[in-house]
Amino acid sequence: MGVLDIIGPIMIGPSSSHTAGAARLGNMARTILGEEPVKATIQLYGSFARTYKGHGTDKALVAGLMGLSPEDPAIKTALDRAARSALQVVFTREDGQDCHPNTVKFLLEGESGRKVAVTGASTGGGRIVISKIDGYEVECTGEYYTLIAVYQDKPGIVAAVTQILAQHDVNIAFMKVSRKQKGAQALMILEADQPITEDVIAAVDRLPAMESALLVKPL
Repeated sequence: MGVLDIIGPIMIGPSSSHTAGAARLGNMARTILGEEPVKATIQLYGSFARTYKGHGTDKALVAGLMGLSPEDPAIKTALDRAARSALQVVFTREDGQDCHPNTVKFLLEGESGRKVAVTGASTGGGRIVISKIDGYEVECTGEYYTLIAVYQDKPGIVAAVTQILAQHDVNIAFMKVSRKQKGAQALMILEADQPITEDVIAAVDRLPAMESALLVKPL
């Protein structure tokens, strides 16, 4: 166990789970959307739902959506900044018996009209885990260079992606593939030990049956 696991990271606010973790969750959701968000419905579960105003979770989540880091003093004015910008934000409190106490689901819409649903939790010490993207079961921590790929579920696609990473001397630390139906759309998450470059993303994106490839840098 490291020092950060005990005392948490440098942050703005009273709780690493409710502020640092919340800001990172917002940043991750923004990155997965891939563009500036203009609409956000933020569904809160567990202790997030009960204490989000008193602990500043609402400010931290919105700050993350706007691209602010957990250390940025502007987190304190994030709601005012959002109100003055093009970002429309709605908070709802939800029931969730089976989810982590600090769980949030973002329903985002970007400037181009692109939409995405991202579910994640703040697990303590500023750490997070993303558990769902558009209904696909995933596991993404934001601690590694991460490739998120959406593709048609066909033989050879996963092997082709891993071969591209190997050709660029990128070692896979963690990997998860999720699909809703055999032969339909699937989603792949790869977390790597080495930096994943834009050249790698471009090569993956050119593969047959690949619909999109996104790079998430460590938060």
